[in-house]
Amino acid sequence: MANKLKLGIPKGSLQDATIALFERAGWRIFANGRSYFPTIDDSEIECMLIRAQEMARYVDKGVLDAGLTGIDWVIESGRDVKSVTSLVYSKQSRQKVRWVLAVPEDSQYQKAEDLAGKTIATELVEVSKRYFASKNIPVKVEFSWGATEVKPPTLADAIVEVTETGSSLRANRLRIIDTLMESETHLIANLAAYEDSWKKHKIDSLALMLNAAIDAQGQVGLMLNARKADLPTILDILPALNSPTVSELSNSEWVALNTILEEGVVREVVPKLKAAGATGIVEYPLNKVVL
Repeated sequence: MANKLKLGIPKGSLQDATIALFERAGWRIFANGRSYFPTIDDSEIECMLIRAQEMARYVDKGVLDAGLTGIDWVIESGRDVKSVTSLVYSKQSRQKVRWVLAVPEDSQYQKAEDLAGKTIATELVEVSKRYFASKNIPVKVEFSWGATEVKPPTLADAIVEVTETGSSLRANRLRIIDTLMESETHLIANLAAYEDSWKKHKIDSLALMLNAAIDAQGQVGLMLNARKADLPTILDILPALNSPTVSELSNSEWVALNTILEEGVVREVVPKLKAAGATGIVEYPLNKVVL
């Protein structure tokens, strides 16, 4: 029987971003709107859509060998799984998300201690309970089934909610008074599965390629030619990811350079390179960067 890796893909807000990341990493996942079992162009992987909140449970139980979920939900669940690698991507950006304590913007609450005896609504119940307990603040933490932002002040005095930009909180006239934790997506694995040599190799390969796709985001390659006499000036201009590769050309007075840099600085760097004597400057996109 052929080896198979049972892989959990987060269903919901992270689903599209995850599928897009896999495509950049070299795997195409096809999700039918009605099916919980997407197809993937890798005969060694079987995918299943699972809510991020439940991913650690099913990985821990061995229903899945590995899966992608926020480290916040791993901590919340208390499950014993292996965190293989962090993958900093989200539905809107390449930034970590934050779980924050938020109150109505016109309320009198300025700090967590002001909420003593009050009701807090959140999906992240256990983490929130530990946060208030660590500060010796007695509160009632209630599980929220969704639309948490609309609950204060009628249904709750404050909320603990996840945010990337804070825009949804501001739109609902809420004010952040503290951050409980930061989180990002992790590739997690079942402990027994990660002890299996074949599955470990497959999981590690996934981790390598997914990170390579993330590292390539916002990066471009740059090729150019320069006189050897201008090389010190050229090298001072280039903000390289690593030291540029310098190659000899048939004309012994010239060299070719190849490097990687942030896409946002290209518009500033290229004119400086041209002024410093560089020619044949070519910018090209990157799909993956293996560091």
